[in-house]
Amino acid sequence: MKRHLNTLFVTTQGAYLAKEGETVVVKVEGKARLRLPIHTLDGIVCFGQVSCSPFLMGFCAERDVCISFLTENGRFLARVCGPVSGNVLLRRTQYRWADDPGRSAAVVRAVLIGKIANCRTVLQRALRDHGDKIDGFAVKAASTRLSQILDHLRQEHPVEQMRGFEGEAAMVYFGVFDNIITARKDAFFFRQRSRRPPLDRVNCLLSFIYTLLMHDVRSALESVGLDPAVGFLHRDRPGRPGLALDMMEEFRPVVADRLALSLINLGQVRPEGFREAETGAVTMDDETRKTVLVAYQKRKQDVISHPFLNEKMPLGLLFHAQALLMARYMRGDLDGYPVFCWR
Repeated sequence: MKRHLNTLFVTTQGAYLAKEGETVVVKVEGKARLRLPIHTLDGIVCFGQVSCSPFLMGFCAERDVCISFLTENGRFLARVCGPVSGNVLLRRTQYRWADDPGRSAAVVRAVLIGKIANCRTVLQRALRDHGDKIDGFAVKAASTRLSQILDHLRQEHPVEQMRGFEGEAAMVYFGVFDNIITARKDAFFFRQRSRRPPLDRVNCLLSFIYTLLMHDVRSALESVGLDPAVGFLHRDRPGRPGLALDMMEEFRPVVADRLALSLINLGQVRPEGFREAETGAVTMDDETRKTVLVAYQKRKQDVISHPFLNEKMPLGLLFHAQALLMARYMRGDLDGYPVFCWR
């Protein structure tokens, strides 16, 4: 099993990353602020005006450390990676499956079962932990409806019909999401999901964490030789990592939504840490962004028990474990894709 390594997030504007021996050096105004051995890193994510030396890019590519470039607010721009790894036969199988309606439907059904089951668990956890602070009737009703949708998904349906189930499940889940926010409701409220741009603090937080999650899931798929661009639920579109978006679905409630709720409900992020532009778009300041990054890294260190592999592992390894299981399924070693269901 792959080791759980760190991701280096660089948010200081004007920073410059360079190679010195076997280390990555972060310089600000010409002075070295941080040195990290390359063997301790799984990836590097640069926000905003952060630049890298060509020598460092080549060095990271050789060591299988991807460098991602995002805007200061977290919108993906580009990645620098080494050669594609893995067996070409695996990728050819993936492409054939993506063109096969029956194969695609089997993957989509597994992915959506994992996503909706984990959404239901988030609601059930909220009822257990904050039942006296939230509208328990509405949350219970939403949880019951998600259970009914799961029952429908356990039967075979074409992909388009399952997309309809997913849309209803998202409407039900996000329809009560505001109920499970228990702190600073005047500032942290949720009316509906808004993406480009996020129009409130909660959507801003969710979108930023989803970006971090996307980086990790995409890297995991590439590391096992799968093509993150060719998905089953999210069909081909130029520049869209379809398979990474597919696999993200089962992790969104467990990793991103739970982390956002914890940051808000425990008072780790402040309303003043967000600003609203004239267009209505909400962004976070540098201090808040760093708080979220630190919390995300800590969350990835939490140890979980994998229900299928029956092993304990850091949450950060879960993405790689699921990518391996997806690859094994496509190779014919497994009868189905064992989606991760949080308990």
